[in-house]
Amino acid sequence: MASLKKVLVADEISDEGINVLSKDLDVTYDPKITQEEILKIIPDFDAILVRSRTQVTPDVINAGKKLKVIGRAGVGVDNIDLKVATESGVLVVNSPEGNTASAAEHTLALMFALARMVPQADSSMKEGKWQRNKFIGVELFNKVLGIIGLGKIGSRVAQVAKAIGMKVLVYDPFISKQRAEELDLRTVGLEEIWRQADFITLHIPKTNETTNLISGTVLSRIKPGVRIINASRGGVIDEAALARAISDGRVAGAALDVFDTEPPKDSPLLAVKDKIIMTPHLGASTVEAQYNVAIDLAEQIRDYLIDGVCRSPVNLPFMRPDILKNLGKYFGLAEAMGAIAGGLITGSVRGVEILNYGALAVKDTTPLTVAALTGLFRSRIESVTYVNAQIIAKSHGISVRESRLEDSGAGNYREELGLIISSDEGIVSMTGTVLAHNEAIITKINDHPINLTPSKFMLFTMHQDRPGMVAKVATILGDKDINISTMSVGRVDIRQHAIMVLTLDDPIEHTVVEALQQQDGIHLARFISLSVGSAALVH
Repeated sequence: MASLKKVLVADEISDEGINVLSKDLDVTYDPKITQEEILKIIPDFDAILVRSRTQVTPDVINAGKKLKVIGRAGVGVDNIDLKVATESGVLVVNSPEGNTASAAEHTLALMFALARMVPQADSSMKEGKWQRNKFIGVELFNKVLGIIGLGKIGSRVAQVAKAIGMKVLVYDPFISKQRAEELDLRTVGLEEIWRQADFITLHIPKTNETTNLISGTVLSRIKPGVRIINASRGGVIDEAALARAISDGRVAGAALDVFDTEPPKDSPLLAVKDKIIMTPHLGASTVEAQYNVAIDLAEQIRDYLIDGVCRSPVNLPFMRPDILKNLGKYFGLAEAMGAIAGGLITGSVRGVEILNYGALAVKDTTPLTVAALTGLFRSRIESVTYVNAQIIAKSHGISVRESRLEDSGAGNYREELGLIISSDEGIVSMTGTVLAHNEAIITKINDHPINLTPSKFMLFTMHQDRPGMVAKVATILGDKDINISTMSVGRVDIRQHAIMVLTLDDPIEHTVVEALQQQDGIHLARFISLSVGSAALVH
């Protein structure tokens, strides 16, 4: 009789999850195990299940010679080295939906408590005081709630907010107006939320694009008296700027469950604690959520080890190896093009078209569509994978189309890949190819011919083609000690519009991009980073 596959559960999960695993697998449950102890015993295990405490480092993955699957009880996989896991052929799975209701309800609890100053009044009462005049709150009825990010959690918050009579505005670039109308919600730009919202709640992942989304600049033009709630990810609000805005009275208060550093021992927010509600990352801390997450993840690990299937793979391309081999570097190129188009497009995305030219048109290119969608969504939708990218597109009302043209594309290469992203505000298009020496390049962005090898850190500018523009950009980067690796410039005609792409050695902050955007002659500036754990780094 074959021995049972072994699972190490290295963090606390509910007993029900352990019971699911134990029926068919050999389970070791040690929720207080140290990193050193894991390294010693991991070579004997086929799977490891963690929450946020345990770090699944390259050393752990490399030591796990039998390791087939890593399970994360929750959504985020920041504590797992996805790149090394993927390179080692180890599947990573998570449980993205088990805590949806819990996180939405905690957001609502924070909003209600913030409106009526419940924690402050409770603390006052327990000190023997009776301060009715001090704790005069505001009604939620008829107030404007701005929701940033309309995933499953944001959608639940919106439903409850509408039910109690709030006016709901939604910002989500991947929700079409048609889809929003189906949910009876109004989509707007961020600027309208900043101007109109009485309450703002965030439901977004932390990415290069969303880090410090609510910055000092934003808080300087936000509606006076706004109240801000964040139970999504730390780092999407500039905590020092928020503390200043609360102290100055521009922001009436905030309620936060997540922080840039956890626990937030030295956070500037502690200086305004009378006007802020802080909870220790409790979004998923309900009996039901712990149960749902544990059951979901236990079933996935069991099913994968026994049958080779799972519901929520994070890093598993579902395409067959022979198809991927046939496509070569086009797979990574497609994801890079999707990520770049996603960074350049404005407005709500409505359609995606993949164009396969020449010899590429006779191949099975479905994986290229999946890769392009994954790149498009990756910066703003935390749980996107190659497996669920098409489902996400459908659920957001985005039309996806593949076209095949046996003639060569605009660059007259033997085979080319084209991508067109359309939104309610415009279109971004590009083409790319893989050269004979196996180098993937982007050959055109919009109407501008270019020769760009996708890189981890890229700065894009669209500007007037005139003397001194390159120097302006280089000076601003140089003042910030940002090193330029390569430069590509494309233009349609002399002294008309041009596009420039700089590949950089390091990431840059939003303030640098804003400074570039304000320069005379620059129409658009965008910093785009390709994910280390994805196929997008094609060179």
